[in-house]
Amino acid sequence: MSGDTPVPGSGDEAVRAAVSRAAVTGARNLPQFDDLPIPADTANLRSGPSLHDGCLALLPLVGVWRGEGEVVYPTIDGPYRYGQQITFAHDGRPFLYYEARAWLLDENGAVIRQAARETGFWRPQADDTIEVLITHNTGIVELYYGKPRSQTSWELGTDAVIRTATAKEVTGAQRLYGIVNNGDLAYVEERAMVGQPLQPHISAHLQRIVG
Repeated sequence: MSGDTPVPGSGDEAVRAAVSRAAVTGARNLPQFDDLPIPADTANLRSGPSLHDGCLALLPLVGVWRGEGEVVYPTIDGPYRYGQQITFAHDGRPFLYYEARAWLLDENGAVIRQAARETGFWRPQADDTIEVLITHNTGIVELYYGKPRSQTSWELGTDAVIRTATAKEVTGAQRLYGIVNNGDLAYVEERAMVGQPLQPHISAHLQRIVG
């Protein structure tokens, strides 16, 4: 992928950062109903069902992450700043639930309005392939395939894009996620849409707030 990409830290650095961050985030989890007859989702590896062995390659992602990013593209006036929260949770089965919410920010960091929303599932397979299904509030559904690049980075590319009649034209996308040196989550996305070739579109740096 072109553009800036997350640079994963060493395993020792990641462990030290996780221990330090857990002093603040380790007691937090997703809000839950306590009367479900089935296991509730958890974004905290210290509580709830055990992470399925098939998801161990995605273990560093489990949690709730919040921070800021930048969106650019030839067809928009940007760049624009945005805030975002990403959730990776599980219920003990061999997949992660994924949710992302974003909001546009002005130059002072104040919220302008709500922005993109995504929901989906990350489905790791026995051959290390990761199947990722993402649905956007804008009427787009994307199927990604990818693999871990290391213990702390994951690269994905679209295999299929489906859109409603009212959705923006999108023909492909690539994403790279990585746990960076201080234990934060960084990602970049390239996107081909509205007649433009694949090129950088969004990037963000998020801190763990749960898990």
